[in-house]
Amino acid sequence: MWRDLPSGLLPAPPAVVQDGEALVGRWQGRVPRIDWSRLSLARERSAMWRWAHHKRWQYVGIAAPELFIGVAVVDLGWCMTAFAYVFHRFRQRVIADWSQDGLPSLSGRVTDAPLDGMDTVFRGPGAAITLRHLAGDVLALRLRAGGMVLRADLDLAQAPPVLFAAGPVEGGAMHCTHKTSAMPVRGEVDIDGLRWDLGDAHACLDSSNGLLPRETAWRWASAHRPGLGFNLQQGYFGDMENALWLDGELIPLGAAEFQFDAMQPLAPWAIRTDDGLLDLRFQPQGARCADRDLGVAASRYIQPVGLFSGEVRRTRHGPARPVEGVLGVTEDHRSVW
Repeated sequence: MWRDLPSGLLPAPPAVVQDGEALVGRWQGRVPRIDWSRLSLARERSAMWRWAHHKRWQYVGIAAPELFIGVAVVDLGWCMTAFAYVFHRFRQRVIADWSQDGLPSLSGRVTDAPLDGMDTVFRGPGAAITLRHLAGDVLALRLRAGGMVLRADLDLAQAPPVLFAAGPVEGGAMHCTHKTSAMPVRGEVDIDGLRWDLGDAHACLDSSNGLLPRETAWRWASAHRPGLGFNLQQGYFGDMENALWLDGELIPLGAAEFQFDAMQPLAPWAIRTDDGLLDLRFQPQGARCADRDLGVAASRYIQPVGLFSGEVRRTRHGPARPVEGVLGVTEDHRSVW
């Protein structure tokens, strides 16, 4: 079984399942394709169970001087869903917000190729989203929906190393994810005829694929700029995807603790890791939220947008690096899916 080295991360393995067993750990790099079909634990379950529990999604967050943009396409197996929103930092409010559900296959796809060969599509009435891997290691995001027209090319070749993490989840089977940091962006976004250039923006990608429990909950934090980025999660996946990017180096982090008032999510948050490498405060400027109950499925979701401050360290006893005013998001999410 592959696992991290005590210091530094091994290169990503060629596959997430070997000899019927899933690999568990954190690595640096990319797995070309996520294939759970040879996982012994999954093969012991029925085809219906695998179909109902297999979840895939692609999420892109774009931080620009004036805007934060979030886009996601999610394949739940039995349903497709997508959303996009634009948050204006100086107006401190969401200025565009769209979401839509669709039928699996007919409305699009999230393929098992997480980065290389990625071909994510969502289409519906008045809406179209594509996210594709192009020559030159570019991720091309195109969106037309809800009064928004977005064209963004994310330069993966110029980004810090990719984190790949895989591990078991209680009530499901296995989960894995690729996380990127501070990809340079070229493009623009148009909202009802107003256009913003994204040449000074940076993006992150969350490409996830797993056999998840029907009820899943997590807290999440993500922020990225040149020379600094982090991804933090507390919930169903433990500390597996917790990472710090510092001056181009990918550093695994310990368990994250989120302190916030769920009844007042726009009040300040405190987030730290138990290894002493990260201690941050988060000041929300606004949020996108959704509370849906479809009977067979439900989702309670809030994603505040704001600024992180505090300090991070490369090692426990190393010098502290100040963090001041880094734009990003937190999230409190519970799903029945």
